[in-house]
Amino acid sequence: MEKQERLLSLDVFRGLTIALMILVNNPGSWSHVYPPLLHAKWHGLTPTDLVFPFFMFIIGVSLYLSSAKFDHQLTTPVAKKVIRRGIIIFLIGLGLNWFPFYHLPIDELRILGVLQRIGLAYIIAAFLCLSSNLWNIWKPALIILVMYWVVLLVGQPGSPFTIEDNLVRQIDLSILGEQHVYTGLGLAFDPEGLLSTIPAAITIVMGYLIGALIKNSTDRHRLVKNMLLIGVVDIFIGLAWGTLFPINKSLWTSSYVLYTGGIAIVVLAVLIELIDNRKYTFWVKPFQVFGLNPLIIYVFSGLLVNSMYVIMQWTNKAGETINAYGWLWTEVFSQIAPNHLKFGSFIMALSHLLVCYLLGYLLYQKKIMIKV
Repeated sequence: MEKQERLLSLDVFRGLTIALMILVNNPGSWSHVYPPLLHAKWHGLTPTDLVFPFFMFIIGVSLYLSSAKFDHQLTTPVAKKVIRRGIIIFLIGLGLNWFPFYHLPIDELRILGVLQRIGLAYIIAAFLCLSSNLWNIWKPALIILVMYWVVLLVGQPGSPFTIEDNLVRQIDLSILGEQHVYTGLGLAFDPEGLLSTIPAAITIVMGYLIGALIKNSTDRHRLVKNMLLIGVVDIFIGLAWGTLFPINKSLWTSSYVLYTGGIAIVVLAVLIELIDNRKYTFWVKPFQVFGLNPLIIYVFSGLLVNSMYVIMQWTNKAGETINAYGWLWTEVFSQIAPNHLKFGSFIMALSHLLVCYLLGYLLYQKKIMIKV
């Protein structure tokens, strides 16, 4: 039934997540950001560290609901479609890293990134889920999480979870080369690394299993109770495992998978109760707008910011090169509350989000949904 397959609560959760992703990625100044809107420096968790796993989890829920049309089976045509979609998402992310193309030599291009991780993890998760018996999928998923822990321990026995020595970093440096790896954490280390993409795929698997639970449930109130129970159990297991295998987004540790996946289940359960069961929908439209076209809105956000940094440049009277993003911050948003620059930085991020919303609203009004 279409209404059941397209849960309003899921669209809202997706829209809320993509809106937060854009918001935290684009402050006026990275020197002036409220702590909850920053990632944890290494081990640990902030609200911002929930955004990416939430989106991966939602991909998993959607994968189950959408795969009903081919009976959740990995046939050759389905496998080709999965691979094609994953590759397209990967290439879009790569192009976003490189845009506007002329400013960065290809031998300095970062290969990995958010969309690249989504593309690769989607392929891994889809193959695992669609080639397995539904209620046995948790077994290989758990094995993967345990093996990831073991591999990191064995790969670097002395300091397996440090930013300098972890195996994820070593593999990326060996395969991709230092010039193609993210350096924003102070050294060449990619938080969307190749090896850590494998446990990230299990976050999608968790969503897939919850999608099956949602689709096969006939009692929505009992569904919410079951989801809350599962979510709380996952949260506690993740916290317990975190005492041995630290909760860490950049490594996408197994404890991080369970902990953030558990929180995602709880959040979705609450949204189902509020939106689908109790019909409290007066507040959902902005997030529904974001949720119907998340990929194109996210890409638009990245293109806009890159354009403002690289294309929209000029030289001032002092001979300094100015870009539009820096000018907006210095001349406009930092002046809103000069003694509270974090507030001005937050307002600039909100303004950017509003521009992205206007694109989403236009697509929403015209009933356009852009998919790959």
